Amino acid sequence: MLKAHSSVTALLRTTGISIRPEVTTLRNVACMQHLLGAVRWKSQLRPAPLLTARPSRALIDEQISIQGRFLPPNCPVTVRAHMHSEEGDLWEAFSHYNTDKNGVVNLTKDPSVGGSYFGCEPMGLFWALHPAPSARQGLRLRKRDVETPYVVQLSLWEGHMTSDQDPMDEQHAGCLAALSVERWYMAPHTRRVEIRQNGVVGTLFLPSGPGPFPAMVDLWGIGGGLNEYRSALFASKGIASLSLAYFGHKDIPGPLNQINVGDDYFRSAYNLLQDHQEVCGERIGLIGLSYGVYLVLHMATHIGLKPKCVIGINGPVGSNDKWPSMMSGSSPKAVDEHGNFTVKDMTMPHNIAKDNKIKIETLECPLLYILGEDDSNCASVESANEIGEVLRSAGKAQLFTRLSYPGAGHLIEPPYSPNTSVSLWRAKPKRIRAFWGGHPAPHAAAQEDAWKKMFDFMDCNLRR
Repeated sequence: MLKAHSSVTALLRTTGISIRPEVTTLRNVACMQHLLGAVRWKSQLRPAPLLTARPSRALIDEQISIQGRFLPPNCPVTVRAHMHSEEGDLWEAFSHYNTDKNGVVNLTKDPSVGGSYFGCEPMGLFWALHPAPSARQGLRLRKRDVETPYVVQLSLWEGHMTSDQDPMDEQHAGCLAALSVERWYMAPHTRRVEIRQNGVVGTLFLPSGPGPFPAMVDLWGIGGGLNEYRSALFASKGIASLSLAYFGHKDIPGPLNQINVGDDYFRSAYNLLQDHQEVCGERIGLIGLSYGVYLVLHMATHIGLKPKCVIGINGPVGSNDKWPSMMSGSSPKAVDEHGNFTVKDMTMPHNIAKDNKIKIETLECPLLYILGEDDSNCASVESANEIGEVLRSAGKAQLFTRLSYPGAGHLIEPPYSPNTSVSLWRAKPKRIRAFWGGHPAPHAAAQEDAWKKMFDFMDCNLRR
């Protein structure tokens, strides 16, 4: 205590504050330390810079609050995020901020003045993630193992830095503070069940707690395989979901580059979900992205199923037998001389034969169609226009809800997912690039808004 008394007295003298010995009693040391707040930064008593992120463990669609504190006032700083994909590639984003008069930067309310994005974007460090300059070309970030999180490293730096100009290593003297956060697709106690039954190949996700639950059948595009992360999030939010494979999966018999299943397969998958003891069989919906839109509309109108609702994201209103090979990139009709792959022209409604179109006028349940106006891969705007016109002519306009997003591309995914406007589609025998479209900031805004409205739509049609 005597040492503290002497230090405070000496520090007061250096500031020019007059003191009387009788005032500087031990019981007044705390009071004088409080009075010294204005000169604390100049002393050796300043706390180390602190970076916080709350919550540090959250679902991928949940916001977190990021703050830096105990920094010099009105000074430039950089906040960086980086992580490794499951394939080992480095993804990163960084933003430039200026601290306020109290030496605080708060990403929830402060604007970024440069870096990977501009303006007030609380989750910009996540949706702006992009492959580092040293990474492979043509990457797209997708989670394969939904039972493990993405671990994202956050760090706080002096000045306005960029990774291509500076060695942004957390051991570098310019790094002021660092921490890691976990981003999950599965909430605790959500259950993942592999399905290999009656020829059906998929993964069923069930919410925690007692059922029965409303449910969705979840189909993706012609890229094939089995994508689980959207279904995992649905179940984490209380809706059971069957992620269904139909193309390009080793457990489905037949060549991998063609669709080897038909109506019986999709009917069996729907019935399997309907008969599950933890699913409310009368409250099942369908969701599809890209070519999956055609399939869920086909399921809802052609094979005798009675879903409660359908959600389509950037997909066509018809198909034909040759499309799967074309859309998989194995047909020259879908790939130009430069190795660029797009099916936008072939998915134009006027290029689809009438007999190959969905008989959308027979739809009996609500349909939510989500489209990105900058979709470079599919004729989504034209498809939505035709769906709206047909339903209006059939006296069913009330069934159709359209969400249209300027600047958004083809791959509208869960919130805060990075957008990929171009990615490698096939590497062999020839490198083929797929064009998806979308600009980072408007695409991110579209994903956040569409996700919320998608859940509102499911709640309205599956829970009431």
